Amino acid sequence: MRSKKLLRAEQVALLWGATGLVAGVDEAGRGPLAGPVVAAAVILDERKPILGLADSKVLTARRREQLFDEIRGKALCCSVAQASVEEIDALNILQATLLAMRRAVEGLRLKPGLVLVDGNRLPPLSMRAEAIVKGDSKVAAISAASILAKVTRDRWCAELDVQYPQYGFAGHKGYGTAEHLLALQTHGVCPQHRKTFSPIAKLLA
Repeated sequence: MRSKKLLRAEQVALLWGATGLVAGVDEAGRGPLAGPVVAAAVILDERKPILGLADSKVLTARRREQLFDEIRGKALCCSVAQASVEEIDALNILQATLLAMRRAVEGLRLKPGLVLVDGNRLPPLSMRAEAIVKGDSKVAAISAASILAKVTRDRWCAELDVQYPQYGFAGHKGYGTAEHLLALQTHGVCPQHRKTFSPIAKLLA
């Protein structure tokens, strides 16, 4: 297991090893059975450090909400975008995810010289980009993007829960939990379910 000092050194090298602004990109919502996939792009301001940035999955919901506001307030610029359920069903989840990422980068007020993307696949972009496996735990800007994407999608799920309370979206966030699968068996699918995902496709067959 790498030491914290080594990870910090690696993070600094990744962030400032290229000329120009560096944007971090991450997504939330590839695995759920319902809803859009959300992506965020963030360019941090080195003059306004944000303590506690980490992969959104290891943070509590309360801490993500706190960091969400801090990121929005301190970052040089940030952008959140999505690909809809219809686009996911038409393109497949990978291509829809890359589309959401591209939209997030293109939505930045400032153009980065380098884009660092979490994972091992890159969206088509007009500037230099690098894919970094587990980047959300290595690069501060990617961590920030993961938090913006996760909080945005969780808020969307809470709103959907009001519209369709029988499914429990506020709790499982659209993932294929036992509760969600039982609700699908009982109530059928709603318009926000991804029709090409196996459990939904089987119900519609």
